Amino acid sequence: MANVTICMSSIRQVLRMHSRGRSMRYIMGMTGISRTTLRKYLERYKQSKLGIQELCEMSDKQLDDLFMQVPDQKVNHRLRALEPLFPWMEAELKKAGVTLDLLWREYRKRYPDGYMISQFKRYFQAWQGRTKPSMHIEHKAGDKMYVDFTGEKLHFTNPVSGEITAVEVFVSILGASQLIYVEAVSSQKKEDFIAACRNALHYYGGSPEAIVPDNLRAAVDKTSKFEPQINRSFADFAHHYGMTVLPARAYRPKDKALVEGAVKIVYTRIFAVLRNHVFNSLETLNQSVWDALEELNSAPMKGRGYSRRKQFEEIESSELSRLPRIDYELRTELRATVMKNGHVALTCDKHYYSVPYTLIGYKVKIMYSHSRVDIYHQLQCVATHSRSRKAYGYTTDPQHLASTHKFVSQWSPEMFLEKALEIDMDVHLYIKRLFDLRQYPEQAFRSCIGILNFAKRYGNARLIGACRRALDFGTYSYGAICSILEKGLDTVSEDQQPPNSAAPDHENIRGQKYYDQTNGSESQDLPPGNDEPDDTVPLEPTPVEPEPRTPVTHSLQQTNHGGE
Repeated sequence: MANVTICMSSIRQVLRMHSRGRSMRYIMGMTGISRTTLRKYLERYKQSKLGIQELCEMSDKQLDDLFMQVPDQKVNHRLRALEPLFPWMEAELKKAGVTLDLLWREYRKRYPDGYMISQFKRYFQAWQGRTKPSMHIEHKAGDKMYVDFTGEKLHFTNPVSGEITAVEVFVSILGASQLIYVEAVSSQKKEDFIAACRNALHYYGGSPEAIVPDNLRAAVDKTSKFEPQINRSFADFAHHYGMTVLPARAYRPKDKALVEGAVKIVYTRIFAVLRNHVFNSLETLNQSVWDALEELNSAPMKGRGYSRRKQFEEIESSELSRLPRIDYELRTELRATVMKNGHVALTCDKHYYSVPYTLIGYKVKIMYSHSRVDIYHQLQCVATHSRSRKAYGYTTDPQHLASTHKFVSQWSPEMFLEKALEIDMDVHLYIKRLFDLRQYPEQAFRSCIGILNFAKRYGNARLIGACRRALDFGTYSYGAICSILEKGLDTVSEDQQPPNSAAPDHENIRGQKYYDQTNGSESQDLPPGNDEPDDTVPLEPTPVEPEPRTPVTHSLQQTNHGGE
């Protein structure tokens, strides 16, 4: 074939045979070079005016510059016009929506006699290869896990409303074995991204030394060529599993070329397989994704006699670090000041958690997850609680309270009833009745303390007697027990009680005589059915003379203003 490029050793062979007087037919037969190409090289040899020995001593690069120059001046002109455009084209391709096809159309408008699209792309890609050479990276087993999201999305349909929901697709791949994990998630937000990374680690059964994410907001707060700022929650996740975060550089897809290739494989082996399926939920979608994923990982790799799964089990599974016993839960950070009662408020739940009382008034950091609340002061965890969502409730660790506060925090109806039962059953019944009569148990706490403290002052026996006496009276209060004990009524039996003293004389008291005189008249008013004994004769009603009223003399004295 004419004008086919040959290697430099063939050119040297042509020059040696030509210097020895061999014919063109002989040279063509020995080298396989076409007549047109051979004539071109011999013409270049004559134009150089150099000897055979000088040409053979030249380097390959020098021979290439001498013999491989394109003689067509029209081609040289087009290439010289195109090459200065390559840096501009590279910058334009970084803009959204710009493609090589669009740039070629713009190039053809500016240079109507320029290259067609195939040569246009070939020269640009050759320039990129010279200016940005790639390096083959040997991945060490258990070293890195690359993660990314696909550009395309999958969908599921609500069976009731028919609404179609688009979901993101998370992809991860291990460097050495190239085992792939895929999962559909609701969004690229921090919660979904970290959960997908955690599920990938459980799929692999261990954690690598480092995780390489893209510069998405869920992983990197601020990109930098030298020191990117890692998102605190994602850094906490990586620390929990013993990994280092190594974000890929912005606009440097070759830093994560492995996962970029995995995304293309996922498009072919999973997206294409599921393209005609309809799913009713994210769970059913993921189940189909994982079924297709197992086929992908179990299938032999192209050009190799083993699968990703087999390679993972042989070289990388044993190199991964063991996962911690407790799964990571996404934690949120909050700053708070310890209140005077020794608690801090988790504002999202309106719930309060205790910290050591020595930190009252200090600023603390609250790290909370779905089920746990950790409180830090000066980088040290000072309190850990199970998360409660009871609004305006308190979660208190007795060890965090001062000695006086500890005693108060232990108050409860059960505690007081238990202490009363240790003294006697009657005391227990009295305390229980005291609680029953209160709308809120807290209203009886101090009364119970006072009553039980009488056992120290008067002894258990007297307190028992006082409670029995109060139970008989039906009075339930601290004051009733106190009065009984102070007056000694708990030590007096009913037989020993002093007789009732006579009523005092007073003009408004009728006296016994009045009731004796009116006894007969009152007996007639008895209701029927109350039969009198036979030997009882009802008395005749005796008229009672009304007693003259004694005039009341006022102490006020009239003032005589002038005599009679």
